[in-house]
Amino acid sequence: MRLPAVIEPWLATEELQAWVREAPDKASFQRRLAVWMTHVGRLPAHQVAEFLCASKQAVWLWISQYNRAGPAGLEREGRGGRRWAYLPLKEEQAFLAKAWERAARGEILIAKQLHGQLERATGRELSLGYVYALLHRHGWRKLGPRPRHPRADQDEQQKFKKNFPRSSRKR
Repeated sequence: MRLPAVIEPWLATEELQAWVREAPDKASFQRRLAVWMTHVGRLPAHQVAEFLCASKQAVWLWISQYNRAGPAGLEREGRGGRRWAYLPLKEEQAFLAKAWERAARGEILIAKQLHGQLERATGRELSLGYVYALLHRHGWRKLGPRPRHPRADQDEQQKFKKNFPRSSRKR
């Protein structure tokens, strides 16, 4: 069995106790309590995890973050944000505003056209999937005319629709 972790002396025991009590929310309290229980109780991570209803890996992570950066190491935000965007939100909106002007004039826009322009705007090679994700992020959707055969005769199609024989079968 692994020995309990050693907590770095960032705070004295009394300061550490006060720090635990000052936790602003439940998640912060849980992280701070894990450090406290490891420091004062000398409990191994699996016992701390069991008492706090957390995973053993989470307890080891919290202890590691505290030991590396002190109390500030546990005051972190979640992983939210725009990790996969190559342009800031304002630049993406400006880029799509230009495309919207072209679409409003009646030009047909396809993702491959935007792909090349977007690569030039970002200065890097992008996948076509990135372009589709960008369009999806901004609420664009695929709108296009139904495909038509080049030799289709509209008059013949209308005549066929009007004179379509009914089925003899009763419904």
